[in-house]
Amino acid sequence: MSRRRTIVVVEDEDAIRRAIVDALRACGHEPVEAADGELGLTEARRSGVDLVLLDLLLPRKDGFDVLSELRQTHPSLPVIILTARGSEDDRVRGLRGGADDYVVKPFSARELLARVDAVLRRSPERVAPPVRICGSEATVDCARREVCRNSGERVALSEMEANILERLAAHAGRAVSREELLACVWGLRDGHVETRAIDMHITRLRQKLAGDATDAPDEWIVTVRGKGYMLGPKLNVVTDVESASEENGS
Repeated sequence: MSRRRTIVVVEDEDAIRRAIVDALRACGHEPVEAADGELGLTEARRSGVDLVLLDLLLPRKDGFDVLSELRQTHPSLPVIILTARGSEDDRVRGLRGGADDYVVKPFSARELLARVDAVLRRSPERVAPPVRICGSEATVDCARREVCRNSGERVALSEMEANILERLAAHAGRAVSREELLACVWGLRDGHVETRAIDMHITRLRQKLAGDATDAPDEWIVTVRGKGYMLGPKLNVVTDVESASEENGS
């Protein structure tokens, strides 16, 4: 493996969960344990997760519900269902619900690891976190959490404001839903939570990015009606990989 993969194991049977975790760790992966559906959903939504192994018969929240809620905020995160419910109806329901694979218990560690490797090979590498977001008159330094204008003025961003921009930049070209922002930036797991926190932060963020200009040339955050927010199409996102290449002169 080129790098360690973070894999969330959502399984309520201790012996099975420990065996899976041991097998994953022996292959160089970084497993994260969750013994119920609520905790599993929370862990799966954390930044840096590459894959989820999900049991269906779970306490506190059913596996199908976990899958459904996870797909609302993380539509491309790979999920493999692990379950004793091997009927055709359950398999079809799981796959139609967004699972990438379905492994029926009992299974061998060798089979499971082969399925994990296959799903990871099919899944694109996680987008590198942005370092800078560049407009024509200002640049956002995500690491320093500040807006750097061409005039030399610097405007500080709050942690929440920087996190919003990083999320939009990491998914430039598509709208990021309110539910995704609530889950990944605010840590609110209920996709139906009603709050004006996002609107207020977006408004304040736009003001900081535009500065005193009444006719700012760059549209930093675009509202996509009915879908959420998107990074402005004319902005340039520089990732850590690109930044390192620039510094090395390559």
